[in-house]
Amino acid sequence: MGRKVLRIIMTLVGAVIGLYLTNSLVPTFIQAIGAPIAVPAPSSLSIFGGVLFGLLFYFISPVMFNRVAHFFAWCDSKLKLVPMQDIALAVFGLIITLLIGAFLYIPISRIPVVGPYLSLVVSLMLAYYGVRFILHRKEDFSFLAPLFSLAGRNTAARANRSHKVLDTSAIIDGRIIDICKTGFLEGTIVVAGFVLEELRHIADSPDLLRRNRGRRGLDILNKIQKEMDTPVKIQETDYDDVTDVDSKLVRLAQELKGKVITNDFNLNKVCELQGVPVLNINELANAVKPVVLPGEEMTAQVIKGGKEAGQGVAYLDDGTMVVIEGGKKHIGETLEVLVTSVLQTAAGRMIFARPKLAGERVSGAK
Repeated sequence: MGRKVLRIIMTLVGAVIGLYLTNSLVPTFIQAIGAPIAVPAPSSLSIFGGVLFGLLFYFISPVMFNRVAHFFAWCDSKLKLVPMQDIALAVFGLIITLLIGAFLYIPISRIPVVGPYLSLVVSLMLAYYGVRFILHRKEDFSFLAPLFSLAGRNTAARANRSHKVLDTSAIIDGRIIDICKTGFLEGTIVVAGFVLEELRHIADSPDLLRRNRGRRGLDILNKIQKEMDTPVKIQETDYDDVTDVDSKLVRLAQELKGKVITNDFNLNKVCELQGVPVLNINELANAVKPVVLPGEEMTAQVIKGGKEAGQGVAYLDDGTMVVIEGGKKHIGETLEVLVTSVLQTAAGRMIFARPKLAGERVSGAK
């Protein structure tokens, strides 16, 4: 909405400029060069120029807005790297030197011909060298440190509440809601505008499965915003020079100095190469699974047969696969089993067990 209003304003500005140029400058220029061209009536010429420049400004305004937005984003990213104390000292030096330049303006401006121009040059030189001098001698201004202690503490507190940038796969996965409910996830959850756009495309897909996944992701975002205490921020920053969503996420996380939340293996590797911290939901799920040791007893329902002869396969509530030796003949039954070994693989944890014999006591059981 804001861009549309600005575009209309730019169109009106262009029309006014066109009216002025065609109404005053063009006839004067034609008469000055003595060209044998009939000058149109001022009213028709003004209307033509206004419409021409209005259309020109209307079509070039989006490019101008993007350039300005990129410039301010670049300035913002650079200013974040400058300590607050340096900025305050630079402003202090600039004010002092401009005041000195104002005092010198009166005597210098009285110099014939070049006085006003010389005073402007002197003021600019004073401002430049004054700021440079103060920044090079900032160690001598340590007595001002108490003024920045509160700002420093606030900055450190904000830094501790780091941003967590959500990937599309993590949103669709849905487990991010349970993680937020636990309270272990600190800071602000950032949802990029291009991630929302990707979710909308998935939700509008003609494929039923993709459409359901996209709608599920949008519902999950809505629940996080309305039901969770964790703050959620919609980041509208986009990068026109990058087409890949994963690359955009990495750049956004770098600018925010935040972490990426994902369960995508490829994005995980890209973030590691770029030095961006990653919170992988799959790794978290594996880390919080209960530790099972050989010799422990558990209850498992045999679902199907295993790869090897006589093996049965069961699953725990968290999805961990349990391979039961001799369990194939007990498919559909719930058995008391004893753990024989545990295998950790890239896909997760696998438990190997055997049926508990009648009357068998577990070592260490009371």
